[in-house]
Amino acid sequence: MDVDQLAALRTPVGVSALASAAELAGGDPLVAAAALRSAGIPGTLAAAALTQAELRRRAADKFGPDATGMFFTRPGLEQATRSVVAGRRARRLRAAGVRTLADLGCGLGADALAAARAGIRVYGVEADPTTAALAAANAEAAGLADRFTVVCGDAEQFDLTGVDAVFCDPARRATDGRRIFDPAAYSPPWDFVVGLADRVARTVVKVGPGLDHRLIPPGAEAEWVSVDHDLVEATLWCGALAQVPRRATLLRGKEGPPVIASGSRRVPYQPTARGRDGDGGSRDSGDAEVDQLTGSGTVEAPVGPVRRYVYDPDGAVVRAHLVAEFAATVGGTLADPTIAYVYANQAVPTRFARCLEISDVLPFSLKRLRTLLRERGVGRVEILKRGSALDPERLRRDLRLSGAEPASLVLTRVAGAPTVLVCRPAPLTG
Repeated sequence: MDVDQLAALRTPVGVSALASAAELAGGDPLVAAAALRSAGIPGTLAAAALTQAELRRRAADKFGPDATGMFFTRPGLEQATRSVVAGRRARRLRAAGVRTLADLGCGLGADALAAARAGIRVYGVEADPTTAALAAANAEAAGLADRFTVVCGDAEQFDLTGVDAVFCDPARRATDGRRIFDPAAYSPPWDFVVGLADRVARTVVKVGPGLDHRLIPPGAEAEWVSVDHDLVEATLWCGALAQVPRRATLLRGKEGPPVIASGSRRVPYQPTARGRDGDGGSRDSGDAEVDQLTGSGTVEAPVGPVRRYVYDPDGAVVRAHLVAEFAATVGGTLADPTIAYVYANQAVPTRFARCLEISDVLPFSLKRLRTLLRERGVGRVEILKRGSALDPERLRRDLRLSGAEPASLVLTRVAGAPTVLVCRPAPLTG
């Protein structure tokens, strides 16, 4: 995609090509290309339309119905914020009194569009001309061009005078798609990003979920966010926006009961008012149920023996260093101070972790494990691990199971010793 192709797609002929391509998306690309050419659409335009149709189809998971009118690039889609995350962030900004926002490095405009929908005037800055043009086109497609304007330029040079807040999502990939692990090599660089809080009282920074806690600026709130138990990002809320040292936020982006890693579903859950999103902002059709756990991020959980149940905390809880706070909610302890599995005597309904009932605890031995599982008629195993160097797929092959019963295996350490827990879903009630 380049600026000329975008312009072509926005002509009447291009709009028709996009509509035709949308009907063919997901099928054989060669058949689809031939069909568009046979309809009189030039080859270059047909290729661009089919690419956009496929990207829009993939984008539905992140953007829902809005994806059908947006324009994407493959890297831009991969790095764009999910609408459920961007929407909640925008409502929190609006509730904090933000009315004008500078989005430095706005990309395709996912966060800026969410802020504009929340009633915030957004000024986007994007260095890449094509990406800037796509963001502007997305603003027009959403009917938000009066609230979101895009400037093609250097984020470090943008005048922040007059804005209430600034949002920055520094690029963490090189132009060839490789991940950048050195914050000094981000674009804009990390020193500039964290320095924004000294210039604008309300600063928000989006970062990868693997953020080193040592990079968190003093006084900032660090929030880790998961969607349907998939850890997606971390956010730094600086200055007047900081409320707590650490926060784990769990969002639901799909309809129906929340799905856990194995595909089984949790018991019905009715969140309390405190468990709901308390940002005071409006809710839209893309909003999700919100559960939050907060704390200092420095508390250590008590250590104790393996008990009847093991909880596998959500990745947001683990990355936010809030395992101790979670353990307190279920009366749990750790069996190893370095492993984030929580053990308890009761199965408590919670969205912050998956709960399994332990039937057997074995010092790890392939022979003993294989024998036990065969005696139980187990032929299907789900394998979880923390603190183990074993490869789950190789272990699955080495077990050579053939029974009909399912089981969950947890590979971990207990008091430093390699251990396997044989488990089944916990019979949660209430």
